[in-house]
Amino acid sequence: MSQPAIAVTIKLFAVYQDAYGVPELQLDLPPQTPVRAVLDYLIAEHPELESWRDFTRFGINLQFVLADTLLHDGDEVVLIPPVSGG
Repeated sequence: MSQPAIAVTIKLFAVYQDAYGVPELQLDLPPQTPVRAVLDYLIAEHPELESWRDFTRFGINLQFVLADTLLHDGDEVVLIPPVSGG
């Protein structure tokens, strides 16, 4: 028997928000999905984001995490592109 999908909220900033035109997305993903799969999904939908793949950091529920961290139902994911400023 397969497990039900997990629902996660993706908070979009900078180039990701520019690409989608919204501040967040809701995704239903299979159980045991690593956070890097969220980035793969976004890049598949918006290939122009590919150049940001190697520079993006991940956060889950306000904690920085590694790309292979598994997601859980109700998690809030943040993709953090490099930020410049003054």
